[in-house]
Amino acid sequence: MFTRLRFLSSTFMAATLATTLAVSAQDEPTAATVVAKVGDTEITLGHMLALRSGLPPHYDQLPDEVLFDGVLDQLVQQTLLMQMVGDDPTLLTRLMIENERRALMAAEAIRGVMDVPVSEEELQAAYAERFADQDPETEYHAAHILVETEEEANEIINELGAGAQFGDLAKTRSTGPSGPNGGDLGWFGPGVMVEPFFDAVAQLQDGDVSDPVQTQFGWHVIKLIESRAKDIPALEAVREELLEELRQKAFDALIAQREAETTIDRSGADGINQSVIKSNDILEN
Repeated sequence: MFTRLRFLSSTFMAATLATTLAVSAQDEPTAATVVAKVGDTEITLGHMLALRSGLPPHYDQLPDEVLFDGVLDQLVQQTLLMQMVGDDPTLLTRLMIENERRALMAAEAIRGVMDVPVSEEELQAAYAERFADQDPETEYHAAHILVETEEEANEIINELGAGAQFGDLAKTRSTGPSGPNGGDLGWFGPGVMVEPFFDAVAQLQDGDVSDPVQTQFGWHVIKLIESRAKDIPALEAVREELLEELRQKAFDALIAQREAETTIDRSGADGINQSVIKSNDILEN
């Protein structure tokens, strides 16, 4: 009786252990875990995760069960439809599959480059290269009155000389979108305004009004409200920008290296009328 009891207890423990291991295995699924079968086609957890990874970020805000069921439903439906086509998709679909594979493999190679850590020394060197010898950039706060003719611009300058307020004239005379705001253009630096306009602003002293300035938009009367030196940014302020530039350089170097060590023959494109790129009919023949 005692021996039998011990045997039963051992059997119970073994069964309990087996059940525990099974539950544990279910609690730790892998990418190869089959979550569904559609006919003979298996859908794995890896398929689900790959589909979910390509969804917009806001999908992650869905409850887990809603997202899980939605992704699985999508894959089941796609599989049902895929099985209707079988092994004979259209030429367009076959080519798109090849291109998608090409793009995904290329993206994996890019991630390999982008994920390489950038050292602090490289970052400091990039920062010094860009900013070490750079003088502070001047920014300008200006307003303008835009009119159609030089004669109108001179009339405005005369009215200003007689005591009229620049902002008032801008509201009543300017044809530019900043007119209702007194002509105020806010702060800007090089490269923002068209060249004749910016050159005229850069020659003014704070509070000065320009002579008539012509651009492709018409004739301007410009008032420089204030100017200031734009400080060189601290490293931390441009860290991400510099990191992106260094990664882009690494990518460009990789492409240059691959091109140098690989034979690339584009001669097949010679003589082809380039308008063919818009000829979808070719895929139907």
